[in-house]
Amino acid sequence: MPDKFRPSFKSLRALDYLNLFLADVRDGVGPYLTIYLKASQNWNPAQIGIAMSATTFATVIAQTPVGALVDRMRQKRLLIALAALFVSISCITIALIPSFPIVIGAQIMIGVAAAIFPPAIAAITLGLVGHERFDRRVGRNETFNHTGNVVAATLAGLVGYFISRQGIFFLVAAMAVGSIISVRMIRHKEIDHELARGATDDEDDSFGQQHHLSGILQLLEDRRILFFSVAVILFHFANAAMLPLVGQLLAEGKGTSDTVYMSSCIIVAQLVMIPVSTLAGRLAHSGRKTIFLVGFAVLPIRGVLYTLWDNPYFLVAVQILDGIGAGIFGVVSVLMIADLTKGTGRFNVTQGILNTAVGIGAALSNVLAGYVVKNAGYNAGFLMLAAIAVVALIVFWFFVPETKTAVSPFGEVKSQKSKVKSKNPINKFRGL
Repeated sequence: MPDKFRPSFKSLRALDYLNLFLADVRDGVGPYLTIYLKASQNWNPAQIGIAMSATTFATVIAQTPVGALVDRMRQKRLLIALAALFVSISCITIALIPSFPIVIGAQIMIGVAAAIFPPAIAAITLGLVGHERFDRRVGRNETFNHTGNVVAATLAGLVGYFISRQGIFFLVAAMAVGSIISVRMIRHKEIDHELARGATDDEDDSFGQQHHLSGILQLLEDRRILFFSVAVILFHFANAAMLPLVGQLLAEGKGTSDTVYMSSCIIVAQLVMIPVSTLAGRLAHSGRKTIFLVGFAVLPIRGVLYTLWDNPYFLVAVQILDGIGAGIFGVVSVLMIADLTKGTGRFNVTQGILNTAVGIGAALSNVLAGYVVKNAGYNAGFLMLAAIAVVALIVFWFFVPETKTAVSPFGEVKSQKSKVKSKNPINKFRGL
């Protein structure tokens, strides 16, 4: 690998710290908001669903243009810093002025910020380490992210129990400041911004290949991207509302201990995600689809288990499955997007399009689940989500191919081994 893809220890360590601090900043207070609104502000499930969906609807609108912006801008570190600042201001505002219009407005700001973090971090990572080391580095990013979630959830549980639920909002704001400091420590000159958008490839450059920017319509015509998007929408439709619904169950008649139970749910899942993310990054180096199927398969099982018992300890234990699914998804989804867009120069805007799909699924999930629970109960809500998860599994299994070694419609070959072989005219004719 060329020396330019050997970033300094300082930049790589700063990337570690960035993922650590951003762990609880990406989505604001997340599921803690449901507890706060239900237990402290007496909101009903439908109102809570609207509040949670405000973030995801804002993210849906912002994802694609943000992805295109990350492709074009070299000030990726500044984008992350501004997004973290938005989250910090929004969390403090919700804590101090928890009225319906203020909460909705703050959630919209958090949603816009949430659209920036994934593509910007992935772009910086790819620009620093290159394609060959990207899978393991993404696994490391997610490992630090989940470690940060464990730390944040532990602190949130302690703050919520011993101080107040409002204190959790200030905790997230403090972590946002830590993320701003961390991203400034990454050396700008070490980021290859052409590679960061998928326009160049460190290995392809050695062959003297000429790169181009593919049109958005070309990307949308790729059936693999289409079916991958459908599977992702369904996955997040099934997944997004599960933990908030568990949070509402935990908030019924349990006083201030509800934040402790919610923290336990998050901590258990995140502790599982730490080794799962690392392992997924290593296993995905050989192939993506098999390991991703495991992530899809555990989701419907988790939805059904939630209906069997409302004991807090049981609900917390079920979060082990959430850790497996989310740990795999966080790593492999980014790698598959990188595979599908290598050499196109549209890595980040494609992330934006697919993250828009994720946002659509999540927004509809919270709204629909809120109304189903209000009219038919929590078990009906969980079973509905489990059924959608089964459909997601079927779509991914039968319609999304392996991307690690596939050839894209733009002429790029997806693995180093394949690239070397393609220099032989016979191998190229065979599609190898």
